[in-house]
Amino acid sequence: MKALAAEVTATFSRRLCPLNLVVRELTGDMQLTKNEIEETQMIVTTPEKWDVITRKSSDMSLSMLVKLIIIDEVHLLNDDRGSVIEALVARTLRQVESMQSMIRIVGLSATLPTYLEVAQFLRVNPDTGLFFFDSSYRPVPLAQQYIGISERDYTKRSELFNTLCYEKVVESIKQGHQALVFVHTRKDTGKTARTLIDLAAKAGELELFSSADHPQFPLIKKDVSKAKSREVVEFFESGFGIHNAGMMRSDRNLMERLFGDGLLKVLVCTATLAWGVNLPAHTVVIKGTQLYDPKAGGWRDLGMLDVMQIFGRAGRPQFDKSGKGIIITTHDKLAYYLRLLTSQLPIESQFLGSLKDNLNAEVALGTVTNVREACTWLGYTYLFIRMKTNPLVYGITWEEVMGDPSMGAKQRTFIIDAARALDKAKMMRFDEKSGNFYCTELGRIASHFYLQYSSVETYNEMLRRHMSESELITMVAHSSEFENIVVREEEQDELEALARKACPLEIKGGPTDKHGKISILIQVYISRAPIDSSSLHSDAQYISQSLARIMRALFEICLRQGWSEMSSLLLQYCKAVDRKIWPHLHPLRQFDKDLSPQILWKLEERNVDLDHLYEMEENEIGALIRFSHQGKLVKQYVGYFPYVNLSATVSPITRTVLKVDLHITPEFVWKDRYHGMSERWWIIVEDSENDTIYHSELFTLTKKMARGTPTKISFNVPIFEPHPPQYYMRAISDSWLHAETLFTVSFHNLTLPQTQITHTELLDLKPLPLSALGNKTYEDLYRFSHFNPIQTQAFHVLYHTDNNVLLGAPTGSGKTISAEHAMLHLFNTQPDMKVVYIAPLKAIVRERMNDWRKRLVTQLGKKMVEMTGDFTPDLMALLSADIIISTPEKWDGISRNWHSRSYVMKVGLMILDEIHLLGADRGPILEVIVSRMRYISSQTERSIRFVGLSTALANARDLADWLGVTDDGLFNFKPSVRPVPLEVHIQGYPGKFYCPRMNSMNKPAYAAICTHSPNKPVLIFVSSRRQTRLTALDIIQLAASDEKPRQFLSMADNSLDMVLSQVSDSNLRHTLQFGIGLHHAGLNDRDRSLVEELFSNNKIQVLVCTSTLAWGVNLPAHLVIIKGTEFYDGKTKRYVDYDITDILQMMGRAGRPQYDQHGKAVILVHEPKKSFYKKFLYEPFPVESNLREHLHDHINAEIVSGTISNKEEAIIYLTWTYLYRRLVVNPAYYGLEDTETNTLNSYLSRLVETTFEDLEDSGCIKVDDRSVKYLILGKIASQYYLSYLTVSMFGSNIGPNTSLEVFVHVLSAAAEFDELPVRHNEDNLNQILSGNVPYPVDQHHLDDPHVKANLLFQAHFSRAELPISDYITDLKSVLDQSIRIIQAMIDVCANSGWLSSALTCMHLLQMIIQGLWFERGYESLWMLPSMNDDILDHLKGRGVSTVPSLLDLSREELHKLLQPFSASELYQDLQHFPRVDVKVKLHNEQERSRPPTLNIRLQLKNSRRSASRAFAPRFPKAKQEAWWLVLGNATSSELYGLKRISFADRVVNTRMELPQMFDVQETKLILVSDCYLGFDLEYSLEHLTKG
Repeated sequence: MKALAAEVTATFSRRLCPLNLVVRELTGDMQLTKNEIEETQMIVTTPEKWDVITRKSSDMSLSMLVKLIIIDEVHLLNDDRGSVIEALVARTLRQVESMQSMIRIVGLSATLPTYLEVAQFLRVNPDTGLFFFDSSYRPVPLAQQYIGISERDYTKRSELFNTLCYEKVVESIKQGHQALVFVHTRKDTGKTARTLIDLAAKAGELELFSSADHPQFPLIKKDVSKAKSREVVEFFESGFGIHNAGMMRSDRNLMERLFGDGLLKVLVCTATLAWGVNLPAHTVVIKGTQLYDPKAGGWRDLGMLDVMQIFGRAGRPQFDKSGKGIIITTHDKLAYYLRLLTSQLPIESQFLGSLKDNLNAEVALGTVTNVREACTWLGYTYLFIRMKTNPLVYGITWEEVMGDPSMGAKQRTFIIDAARALDKAKMMRFDEKSGNFYCTELGRIASHFYLQYSSVETYNEMLRRHMSESELITMVAHSSEFENIVVREEEQDELEALARKACPLEIKGGPTDKHGKISILIQVYISRAPIDSSSLHSDAQYISQSLARIMRALFEICLRQGWSEMSSLLLQYCKAVDRKIWPHLHPLRQFDKDLSPQILWKLEERNVDLDHLYEMEENEIGALIRFSHQGKLVKQYVGYFPYVNLSATVSPITRTVLKVDLHITPEFVWKDRYHGMSERWWIIVEDSENDTIYHSELFTLTKKMARGTPTKISFNVPIFEPHPPQYYMRAISDSWLHAETLFTVSFHNLTLPQTQITHTELLDLKPLPLSALGNKTYEDLYRFSHFNPIQTQAFHVLYHTDNNVLLGAPTGSGKTISAEHAMLHLFNTQPDMKVVYIAPLKAIVRERMNDWRKRLVTQLGKKMVEMTGDFTPDLMALLSADIIISTPEKWDGISRNWHSRSYVMKVGLMILDEIHLLGADRGPILEVIVSRMRYISSQTERSIRFVGLSTALANARDLADWLGVTDDGLFNFKPSVRPVPLEVHIQGYPGKFYCPRMNSMNKPAYAAICTHSPNKPVLIFVSSRRQTRLTALDIIQLAASDEKPRQFLSMADNSLDMVLSQVSDSNLRHTLQFGIGLHHAGLNDRDRSLVEELFSNNKIQVLVCTSTLAWGVNLPAHLVIIKGTEFYDGKTKRYVDYDITDILQMMGRAGRPQYDQHGKAVILVHEPKKSFYKKFLYEPFPVESNLREHLHDHINAEIVSGTISNKEEAIIYLTWTYLYRRLVVNPAYYGLEDTETNTLNSYLSRLVETTFEDLEDSGCIKVDDRSVKYLILGKIASQYYLSYLTVSMFGSNIGPNTSLEVFVHVLSAAAEFDELPVRHNEDNLNQILSGNVPYPVDQHHLDDPHVKANLLFQAHFSRAELPISDYITDLKSVLDQSIRIIQAMIDVCANSGWLSSALTCMHLLQMIIQGLWFERGYESLWMLPSMNDDILDHLKGRGVSTVPSLLDLSREELHKLLQPFSASELYQDLQHFPRVDVKVKLHNEQERSRPPTLNIRLQLKNSRRSASRAFAPRFPKAKQEAWWLVLGNATSSELYGLKRISFADRVVNTRMELPQMFDVQETKLILVSDCYLGFDLEYSLEHLTKG
C-alpha cells in the first residue's frame, strides 16, 4: 500500500542515513527521475509500480541494477492484487536465468497455512531459507473476542453495535488502558464518536474519559482550539479523538500525538491508520466488517489482511503484557473470520484472472516469444504450484489430472487460449502453426500504459476515425478499469447538480446510468469542482488515478493508426487531464498559480487569443482587462508561453518520396519553473484531406537549444497521386495546451522528377571462359575458370572497345573484375598511359592495393602507387607509375594544377568505384574531378576513357550522359540480379529511445542467427563502438542461457590462448573466448587484422562491427544482421539515418559467392521506418547532386588554376557538372519552379554571382566588371586544399605579433574540424580535460567540435592522459589535418611579411610533430625517449638546455657530462637527430638594377644517418624532415624571404634575394626545422659585408 511505502521509506531513511545510503519512495505519488534513481541504493515501491517499470524494455537498465528484492506481505497472493506479485517474481526468475546474474528474493508475510508452497514459488531452499513462526510467537499475547449479532432489523442492529462497542471500550478504560475503535467510512468516525459520548453521558461515566488532570492539559487545550476541524475541538473536551484520511494533515498529526501521549483515551479511526501510522493501543475494537470499495463498486467484507493488520495494533510491546482484539460483526460472517484468523484458509493464486494481461506484458518485453517459452514462464508462477495441489479450484477435472500429472498440457491450454484472445484483440499476432508470438503496437501500448485486455477490446469496438469530445469521454467511461463503479440512489441529486455546474460536454445516459456517472466524474475532475458525498469522492479519486494513462494510451493508439484528427483531439485531452483545464478555456489559465482568476475571466470574456496578446502593448492589455497595472504581468506570461517557429524545405527524391528538412526555432523565454530542463514537442506531418499522419516523432527541446538557434530535423514522407493540395507540419507541445504551430507545405507548383528507370536485362549468355582474354599472363591473374553472367555481358565493350562504360550492379557481383578488363585493354593498346582508380574510402583503396599488389604488380610487372591521407608519393613515383589508386580529395588536390603537371595529362583510363556516392557528403568532389577530367580531355584532345561502377541506379541515364557513356556502354542491372540471391527480412521495433530500442533488438538478432545461420558466418552491423561491445555481450549472455555459450567458437583451447595473448583490447579478448569478434576504428591495426583473419578462416562465427567494415574489408558472410539504421550525429546532437547506399552495401556482404546458394539479410529497424525501407531496398534510389552546397571551394580552385576567368566561363564550367544534368530532371529538388531555358539561365547565373560574392567577401578573389582574379588567400586555400572559410578566418585573426595561444585557437577553429565527432556525454569528458590544460576554452560550448579539437591539441602538447580510446583516434585525425592548416597559416604570415608570427607558427608545427610545448625552457630535451626527470635536473645543473648542444659532444664527453647516469641510451637517441652546417655568401653587385642576393650552402654533418625521415615518436604518421630558411629584420619584425628546403643528398645549394634597401646590422638568416624543437639557428649578415 502507498501508505505503507511512505512509512517504510521514512524508517529506513532514518536508520540507513549514517551509512550514507539513500532510500527513496517510488509510487504513484512519488515519481523519480533517472538521475534520482541512479543515486538511490534502496527503492521502496508498490507491486504495480515496479511491474510498470520492469515491463518497459527502456527501463531494463534499472532492473539490471537490482540485486535484492524484498516482498513484504507476500500473503497478498490471495488478494485480487496477488497476480501482480506472481508476475513480478516470474519475471525476476526468468531474468536470473537468462542473464545469469543472481537476484535474491526475500518474502515477508503473516502466518500462512500453505507456507511450504509459497516458499517453493519464491524458490526458497526449505532447509536453510524458510522460517515459519506461528501465532504463539507474538511479542505481546493477544486475547481475541468475536461477537456476532443476529439481529435482522437495520436500526436495532446499529444500536446494538454501538452499545456493545461502548461496553467494551468502557471496560478497557476502567482498567486504565486506551482503546482504538476502527470503523469503515470517514463520516462514521465522527458519528461513532458522537454516539459513544452520548452513551457515556447517559450512563454518567463521562468523567472516566476526561484527561483534565493531566499536567499538560491547559497547554494542549490551546493547541487543540486552533484545529481546523470543529469535531476535533468538540470531542477533545470528552477525551475522544477521531482520525481519517479526509482530515487535514495537521489535525491528523495532532490526534496521533495526543493519543500517543495518553491525552486521548479513545481514538475512532478508519483502517488507513492501521497501515500508515504505527500507533498501538491495548484494546482494539473493529466495529462492523463491511466496507465500501470503489474498485468493486459496493460493500465488501473486511479482508483477512486488514483484520490482521488492525489486530497487530493491539498491545503495545514496550508497556503491555497482553493485548485485546475484538471484532463485532453480523452472525453469518462469524465463522468466516474465525477460520481466517486461525489461518485455516489456504492461499490460492489469482493469476488466471490476469493471465492475458501478464502474457501480453512479457511478449511486449520480448522475454516470451513462443508457446514453449510461455509455458516455461508460467512454470515460475504460484498458479502452477497450486494447480498441482488443488486442481479443482482452477477448473481442472480429476480426469485431466490423471491423464496429465505434470500439468504440461493444461499449461499449454491456458497459454494458447490467452494467446488466441490477445490475437483477436490485435494485441499480438499468434501464429498457430509455429507457435510464435509477435508483438503488435497495440499490445505494446497496453503493456506500457497498464491497460487491461478487456479495455482494449472495448476501444477496438468503440474507437473510430472521427468522434466528438463527448463521445470520447463516454468511451473512456466504458473502460474496464472503471467497470466496478455503481450508481447509488443517494448520490443522484449531487450528480445532477454537478452535471449542470461543472460539465461542459453532454452526458450520454445522464446521472442514472453507470457510464453517465463516470463521465460526469471525469468532467468534474477536469473542472476541479468540489464533491460533498464521501462515496462519490472516493469514486472520483479512483477514476482520477487511471484517467491520465488511459488518455495517453488512446493518443498513442490513434497516432499509430495515423488518424490525424483523433490524435490531436486526444493529445489535447491528455493535456487537459494533466493540467485539469478544459481545452476551450484561455491558454494562460495554465499559469493560474500566478495570474489572478479575475484577469483570466476578463481575458476569456473578451475572447482575446494569444496571437492578439503577442501583438498588443502592455497598456492596451491593461485597458482590455480593466486592470491597467496588470498589463505588464500578462505580457510577461505571454512571453513564457512555449512557442516554436517552423519552416520547412521539401525536395522530391522520387515521384513518391519527399525529403523534408524542418527547421525548429524556439521563440519564448525559458523559465525553469515552468519549463524544467526540457520541453517535448510532437512533430506531426499530416494530410488533412485524407486525415492521415505520414510522419510523427517526439522532439525534445532542451534548455540549451532554446537559446533561439534553429534546430534542423530531416525525414522522408510519402506522396501519392493525385496530389493533395498541401501537407500540414505541426509542432504540438506534449504538455502545454494550445502550444502548437502549423506550417503548410503547398504542392501547387511542385514538379516531381520524371520516372525513368532503365534496367538492363541480364541476357542468358553462356559464361565466358578465361581464354577469352587471349593472353596467357592475363589468364593466370584469376583463380576461377569462367566469368559470371554480369562480367560476361559487359566483357566485349570493356575489353575490346574504348567506349566509356557505366556498370550498375548489386554489391558482390564482381564489378571490380570487369574494371580490370578495361585496365588490361589499356595495357594492350596504350601501355604508356596511366590508370587512375578513384575509390571514395581509404579502406577501399587499401583493399585494392593489397589485391592488385599480389596480382597486377607481381605478375604483370606494373608499377602502382597509393594516394591517400596516409601516403603522399613523390613526383618520381607518380611519373613512373602505371596505376594510381587515390581518394577523390587527393586526386582533386593534384589535378587542380593540371597545366603544370604532366602526369595528369597522361591519364588514359579513369575508373570510378562506388560512383553512386555522388549523392553522399563527399559526392561533390567526385563530381568535380570527373567534370575536370572531361574538361581536360576536351582541351588536350587526348581522350580519357571513363568507367563508372555503382550499385543499381534509378537514374542511370543521367549519370551516363554526364560520364559521356553511350547506350552500348550502359549496363544497369536490377538489384535482384546477384550472383548469390539474397533473402531479406525487415523487422520493426518500436520504442522512442535509441539505446533501449537497440537493447530490445539483441534477442531477435540472436534468434535470427539460430534460425538462418546456426553454423555459417554472421556479420552484425551496429552504429557505434559502444554498441559493438554491448551487442556482443548480450549475445554471449543469450547463448549462455541457451546452454550453448561456446557455440560460435571453432578452435582448440591451446590455439585460442595463443590468439588471446596477442590481443590488446580487453573487450575483444573477452568476446573472442565465445567466438564473437569486434571490429571498429577504435581497435589498433594488429587487433583488427587478427579479427579479420579469424573470421575469414571460420575460427569465429560472429563478427559485430561498425558500418565502416561494409565498405572497406571484403569479408562476406552467410547472414548479415543490420541492427538499427541510425547513428548518432555529433554535429546535430541527434540520431540520423544511414544513407540507403550504406545499407545496400551492408546487405551486399551477405552471401559468399564460393560457398552459399543464397545469402540472408535481416534488417532490424525502428517501426515507423519499416515501410520506407521495404520500398527502397527493392527499388533503386536516384542519385542527386550535392555540389550546390560545396560550390565555393571548387569555383575558387578553378579560378586559381585559370580555368575560370570571368562569369561566363563559370557558367560553362557548371554545364559540365552532374548538377546541371539533374536540374533539368528534378527541378524541385534544387528549388527551381520549372525547366524553361530562362529559369535555368537565371538560376545558374544567380548561383555563380552569390558564390563570387561570398568568395570576394572572404578575401579569396577579386571581381571586376568583366573578369575575376584570385587573391593570395584564394591561392593558399586551393594549394593546401582548405575551405575558403578557413583562410578567410586566418585573414581576420592572424596579425603581425600573434601569440601562440591565439594560434592554437585559430588552428582549432578551422572549418576542417567541423566534422570532428562529439559523442554522447563527451562534453563532460571535455570539461574534465579542460581543467588539465594550460589555455582556457569556452566553457559554454564544451560539445562543440572546435573546442574539442583545441583540448586535444593541448592534451597532445602536455602529453596528458586522454580519457577514452575514442579520443586517441580522434587525436590522430586532428593531428593529420593540422599539418596543412599550419603550413597555410605560415604562408599567410609570410605573404604579409610578418616575421614573429611566422616563427611562432613554425614553432606550433614543431609542437604538433613532437607533442611538446615550445615555450617551456627545458621542454625540448623531452624529444629524447630515454629522458627522465633525474637526468633532466642533472643537465639543467650543467647548463644544457637543448638537444643540439648535446649533438656536438663526442661519446666520451657525453659520458663525462652525464655521470653518474648511463649515457648509452641517450647516445643512441641522439643518433636520430640531424646536424646541419650553414655557409653564407653575400653577392652585392654594383649595378643598382639587380637586388643583392645571398648564396647559401647547407650540409648534413651526421655521417651515419641516411634516412630523411623525421624522428617523431608521438606523431601518428611518417613524416619527411624539412627546413625553412627565413630572411628577415629582427628589430622591425619584417620578413624578407622564406624558402622551404629538404635534403635529397648531403648538400643543398640555394640563393635568396634581399630587398634593395636593407639594414645590415638588423638582418638575420634563420634556419628553422619543421619537426624538431630547439634546432633554430640564426646568422647575422654583419660580418659578411665587412668580409
